[in-house]
Amino acid sequence: MPNFFLCITTSLAIICGGCDAEATRADNAALSAQSSSASKTNSNPQPPSSIEIKAGSPADTVRAFYTKLRERKFREAIFLTNLRPAVEGLTDAELKEFQVDFERIASAIPAEVTINGEIVSGEKATVTASLPGDDPERHDTQQIELRKEDNIWVILTVDEAAEARIKKEGKNYFYALRIETHEDEARDMLDRIAKAQLAFSVQNGGKFTDINALVGAGLLPDDVKTSESTGYNYSVTLDEGKGSYSVTATPESYGKSGRLSFMLKSDGRATPRISSKDNGGKPLPL
Repeated sequence: MPNFFLCITTSLAIICGGCDAEATRADNAALSAQSSSASKTNSNPQPPSSIEIKAGSPADTVRAFYTKLRERKFREAIFLTNLRPAVEGLTDAELKEFQVDFERIASAIPAEVTINGEIVSGEKATVTASLPGDDPERHDTQQIELRKEDNIWVILTVDEAAEARIKKEGKNYFYALRIETHEDEARDMLDRIAKAQLAFSVQNGGKFTDINALVGAGLLPDDVKTSESTGYNYSVTLDEGKGSYSVTATPESYGKSGRLSFMLKSDGRATPRISSKDNGGKPLPL
């Protein structure tokens, strides 16, 4: 599953920071009780299952997790995972800052997730679920690991190193993760721009072009034109004869969407190289 812990939706059904183990247990039980009536009315469909799911079981926790993700109840979904310490300290206003990123990830969650296996060994458990892949006729099996804490099953979405970091950083983990993700994506986008420029120049007598033309030619994704989902502003500067170009990538909100500024230069001959620097949110000089 993608790293969906980067944003939150404004339609979130908030569980305040005081949600304890008893509340989580009651919540899982309620979801189980609702499943049969929901399947009849289809007003709140639950993930289908090929096994019997008992209230409070690992499979029940996984079912609740997918249900809440599909309903855009992100805080509640995260409370079922070992990422909980990262969300407990966030205010509603702070959670809203991650809205666009979370929505982007949630839209990739398939509507059909069939829970088809559960293995419990002491305080650990593995639940298997089938998700549709690229081929609608074929489903991919995903293993979901869980750990029992205070008699509650918790989904392990990150490894031990990341979990230790989350416990140390608390709510700041979300901000740091968003910055790191956007900076990695900025590097990847500059590389894509370089490849797009090369493809364009081959078809246009060695001439390069601007971002709008590259998007129009189907060589770049449309979101490169806005910082809404990328967190970065991209700008292409062409020389007079359009035989060389430079690209800058600058964080939309310094310290929130990114810290590093990037630049890519090409003279039309050598392979362009990417450079980066913390420039206080300003573009690197060409």
